[in-house]
Amino acid sequence: MIQLGELEISLSDPLTLLALGAAFAVVLLLILVMRSGAAANRAARAVEPIAHAMGSLGGRVQALSDGQHQLAGGLASVSELQSKSQAQMLEVMERRLEEVQKSMGETLHGTSTRTARSLGELQQRLEQIDKAQANIEKLSGDVLGLQDILSNKQRRGMFGEIQLNDIVSKALPSDAYSFQTTLSNGKRADCLIHLPNPPGPLVIDAKFPLEAYEALMAANGPEAIKRAMRELGAAVKVHINAIASRYIIEGETADGALMFLPSEAVYAELHARLPEIVRYGFDMRVWIVSPTTCMATLNTMRAVLKDARMREQAGAIRKALKHLHRDVEIIGERADKLETHLRQAGDDVTGILTATARAGKRAERLDNFDFEELAPDAPVDTVVPLPRR
Repeated sequence: MIQLGELEISLSDPLTLLALGAAFAVVLLLILVMRSGAAANRAARAVEPIAHAMGSLGGRVQALSDGQHQLAGGLASVSELQSKSQAQMLEVMERRLEEVQKSMGETLHGTSTRTARSLGELQQRLEQIDKAQANIEKLSGDVLGLQDILSNKQRRGMFGEIQLNDIVSKALPSDAYSFQTTLSNGKRADCLIHLPNPPGPLVIDAKFPLEAYEALMAANGPEAIKRAMRELGAAVKVHINAIASRYIIEGETADGALMFLPSEAVYAELHARLPEIVRYGFDMRVWIVSPTTCMATLNTMRAVLKDARMREQAGAIRKALKHLHRDVEIIGERADKLETHLRQAGDDVTGILTATARAGKRAERLDNFDFEELAPDAPVDTVVPLPRR
């Protein structure tokens, strides 16, 4: 691009290049003319073709200039069409953009609504998860508390007593049992069932050797399991002996006692892997029960208590029947007397009816009597004769 005042000349324009070429040729021609002034005459004939060529070149330059003007008009038309096209395109684009914005607005509104709903549901689920987490933490604390209870022998006994209390209170009437009853030997029974003689009051012990069972569950290897099994059997055997010596008292309690295991797992382990210990308990008259078997045993005791109470009430029932029989006899005697009175009353009513009928007939005869009028001079005591029938 060449700037000459307010005129800009573009070197990339073909017309400009052509014009510059023509101008350069003219300048070169002038230079040649000036240099060849001396040989003007000789070159006159040679200049004529050049002048002719220059004229022809000037015509072509003019033609090129006209073409440039036509090209400029075409470019203006093209520019105008392009402007119109751009305006239409912008209008279409604006309309499409509005539609897109509207669609995006509706989509964003729906998305925001769904997002808000999803966030609400997520919030509710998070609240549920928090509640579940709280329950899990509470359950964890309860499990830890249960472990603390079961790890302490005294607390474990209390746990067994609570479970035994729940089972016994559901199976028997309230006057059929008592807890923490002191026997004549000074020993305190966890639960005493008041059975009639025989068999007599029955003691239930609620303590159990959990440490040996836990050692068995934690044992690894055949030797460790065998050793833990022996220790469990020995511990249960010692507990059976303690129950037999403390809670079986001749003349005071039943000839046997129950060892309550509040764990079905320990009960199943003893019967499955230590049957000799169970048989030893039978020999010592100490029967091992679990919550399930204890409930079945207590239901049997309930039937025994019901039968014994019915036998106790048999005398009262017979006495009541005797009084009832006497009452029936009295009712019969009074019914006979009432029948006599009713018969006499019937006879009296019959007599009354007979007399009434007779009186009615006499009144009818009196109604049919004819009385004659007395004479004026007749004496007052004159008897008026009655007509004969």
